[in-house]
Amino acid sequence: MIRYPAIILVILTTAVLVEPMPQSRVQAARAKQSLAIIVNRENPIENLSMADLRTVFLGGRSHWANGRRITLVMMEPGQPERDTLLRDVCRMSESDLRRRYLQGLLTGEVLVSPKTLASPVGVRKFVFNVPGAIGYLRSEDVDDSVKIVRIDGHLPGDAEYPLKIAERAE
Repeated sequence: MIRYPAIILVILTTAVLVEPMPQSRVQAARAKQSLAIIVNRENPIENLSMADLRTVFLGGRSHWANGRRITLVMMEPGQPERDTLLRDVCRMSESDLRRRYLQGLLTGEVLVSPKTLASPVGVRKFVFNVPGAIGYLRSEDVDDSVKIVRIDGHLPGDAEYPLKIAERAE
């Protein structure tokens, strides 16, 4: 008779250990590792394809559909957020991006060059203050002062969201 409660306790403990993580916690964990594309709250843009996002960040588009001038803001070189943008959106190295902007500004292929800021707070404040601004932050650094743009219809935290920050091994 004493053995049965012990067996039941083991079964209950095992059931608790294999319980899946609630969906909201899974989404929160994914979002924390995602790169959010942000715009000023007044910008009517809700969704960009990866191709459109690439065109914007490579300076190939100068104005939004509403006529506002696009203002790019990026983190400083070497930041994991910038590395993610270069790898997944621009598909080029830091030196390739620099060359693209220098040559493109001279030839007229690049219509907009980015402003570079050192901190997530600086990027967020810049996007908040400049109506045509577009930038990027870790999802956890986004607040209500800016708007997150869907990429190919997905938001950070969605399983299909394409912009994941690769953490550096230390």
